[in-house]
Amino acid sequence: MVTSLDDCLSFQSSAIEQDKGLNHLTLSVTNLDISLEFYCDLLGFKGEVRWNTGAYLCYGNCWLCLSLGKARPSKDYTHFAFGFDALAMSRIQQKSAFQDVKQWQVNSSEGGSLYIEDPDGHKLELHSGSLATRLESLKAKPYEGLEWL
Repeated sequence: MVTSLDDCLSFQSSAIEQDKGLNHLTLSVTNLDISLEFYCDLLGFKGEVRWNTGAYLCYGNCWLCLSLGKARPSKDYTHFAFGFDALAMSRIQQKSAFQDVKQWQVNSSEGGSLYIEDPDGHKLELHSGSLATRLESLKAKPYEGLEWL
């Protein structure tokens, strides 16, 4: 049974040492300029480079590639969550550009969350919690059928 995040890390190594964490995320976008405004100007990602058909951005330890093409965002609950504190989310909501942003869900779980779509309809979550805070909240209010692994 995994009892903590530190214990979880001990199970991830193999004969070939793995790098830790997600390497990068690539999203297809239909208009690079509009997507750069959304991710950099509205959300605060840092632009690193751009070229005719793409751009590399970063946010914390997240590397995001925007790739010009036909965007086909998920129609189900699949989404990408980025860590933001409550103050940053409040500042984003106060920007005039936020008026045009579609919110796809209202937060009903632990931690502050803002569920929004990017200009191509990719579902994003700006979240102020962590796996540790989520697991702690499940001790008080477990999901139906919850089993600790």
